[in-house]
Amino acid sequence: MTLIESYQHKGDGYNPFLIRPGWQVAQLNHAAEEELEAISCLDVHYKTDEVFILIEGEAVLIAASVSNNCIEYDLQVMKQGITYNIPRNVWHKIAMQKGSKVIIVENDYTHLPLPDGDYGFYYLSEDRKADLRSQVNQILNQ
Repeated sequence: MTLIESYQHKGDGYNPFLIRPGWQVAQLNHAAEEELEAISCLDVHYKTDEVFILIEGEAVLIAASVSNNCIEYDLQVMKQGITYNIPRNVWHKIAMQKGSKVIIVENDYTHLPLPDGDYGFYYLSEDRKADLRSQVNQILNQ
């Protein structure tokens, strides 16, 4: 008899592998587009909080307030096994280093485009990308 289900995502990038009514669990593994130098936009979810748990490697969780064309960042070097929550309507991103793996918990089907899903993008100018990289590198070097 097998009552316990187990899941593991071995590939690169994002995979929502366990979807149930009202919630889903995904794993985000390092991929080139998740590296700090590749970040070109911030994400937002309008209907759900998003939980992040670092299970392997190194990553920085990025939250941002965007107001009047100004961006203010709240950056957190993630620690393994700590649960981090990004409330709905908060712009965010994660900068991952090679070998990093993160578990994500959120509303079901959040990963689908609107209107069925729940995400939007704020695209960063080259100056804003440089500013974000500088701030992330600064906290990594503390």
